[in-house]
Amino acid sequence: MTVVVWVCGVLLVAGALLSVIRIEKGPSMLDRTVGLDIVVLTIIAALGLYAAAYRRADVVPILVALSLVGFVGSVTIARFAAVEPEGEGRVLTREEIAAREAELRAQAEATDDERGVPDEHHGGGAEGEVR
Repeated sequence: MTVVVWVCGVLLVAGALLSVIRIEKGPSMLDRTVGLDIVVLTIIAALGLYAAAYRRADVVPILVALSLVGFVGSVTIARFAAVEPEGEGRVLTREEIAAREAELRAQAEATDDERGVPDEHHGGGAEGEVR
């Protein structure tokens, strides 16, 4: 019995480490959400293994609470991800942000040229404005 508990414990730790790597690498918010779900599941499984190995029934309420936290967290993130546009599901790198801003500037200049708007600009957005 002790060998089985140790083998299960090692497998749970390996699964948790792999899911932490998935959380770290991303690249999208949904990948990170799945990784967090696996971490919560691993914690629940480890507590269940502990409860089974030491015959402790008092751990069951903790298991139920963790299950509810995992469920509510997943549903909440899924709800926000459903509203989010296609390309916005991940954190952009600095290079991607710079490329996107250059593309937006080029589009704005192209539309200004088409309308015959002079190059001088008066006013504009506040510095540090969130877009």
